[in-house]
Amino acid sequence: MQGARVSLKGWQQAAVAVGSALGALMDPRRADLIAALGETTGKPAFQRVLERMKNSPEGREVLLDRPRVISKNVSHAWDLPDGTFGAAYAKFMGSRNFSPDDRPPVRFMETEELAYVATRAREVHDFWHVLFGLPTNLIGESALKVIEFEQMLLPMCLLSVVGGSARFSENQRALFFQHYFPWALKAGFQCTNLICVYYEKHFGEDLELVRKKWGIITCPDAKRRSLQIVPVPS
Repeated sequence: MQGARVSLKGWQQAAVAVGSALGALMDPRRADLIAALGETTGKPAFQRVLERMKNSPEGREVLLDRPRVISKNVSHAWDLPDGTFGAAYAKFMGSRNFSPDDRPPVRFMETEELAYVATRAREVHDFWHVLFGLPTNLIGESALKVIEFEQMLLPMCLLSVVGGSARFSENQRALFFQHYFPWALKAGFQCTNLICVYYEKHFGEDLELVRKKWGIITCPDAKRRSLQIVPVPS
């Protein structure tokens, strides 16, 4: 389901983690390296996420059905009325020419169950962009990684924030730490356990109502500044 899994010994896992971290710092557009880093450093975090899902009625339903965020499963979102969560997701993806099928497969999880949890965490990323109203530039991705860290405690998220902020210009760094970072800390703390949400069953609901139901604080508009934003894939 998530692609061919690779079994790694401890030293091999460490080598992949270090290599992926260095490569991702040099080129944050390398989704494959970021994915490998998340898997090789995130097993304890994914195990905790799995237990939280098992303790949530909706999370257990997700684990039982194992829905995948792929084109054939979410294409109906493009036909939903304006104002719905599904329509907002379709607009988000279409306006950026993103495909839900572009996510790299999970390869380094030891069990099918953990592999699915890692896959789910990866595939709901774009839903979170929509819910929080975050752009897909370097600042927006870094802010979402703060929320993802609060939600899942994945070391990769923290490393991504460090790596992303190192690439900011002086103005971008000031904007991020004065505006986006404190908002993300509050937003990630206040919202519901987002990894347990069965998003596909809420596509037809009003976007603002689901935001309210899940305790989502959307990102407030930053003051207009002359910034050179570095775009990266979602």
